[in-house]
Amino acid sequence: MAMKTNKSFSKRLKLTKSGKLLNRKSGRNHFNAKDRRPSKSAKNKLREFHITNKSGSRFLVNIKS
Repeated sequence: MAMKTNKSFSKRLKLTKSGKLLNRKSGRNHFNAKDRRPSKSAKNKLREFHITNKSGSRFLVNIKS
């Protein structure tokens, strides 16, 4: 039986054209009303996601990078 990609994990990541993995920053779900504009906009940006080869081969089997 072939290995399958973990779909719930792969939906949280974005693969760029150059092959980088991006994910959203944490801390954006609630309690954001009192945050100032710079901290809110800083949380909107995506960050580069680093994954080990072992985890990548387990979770992201069919993702081309």
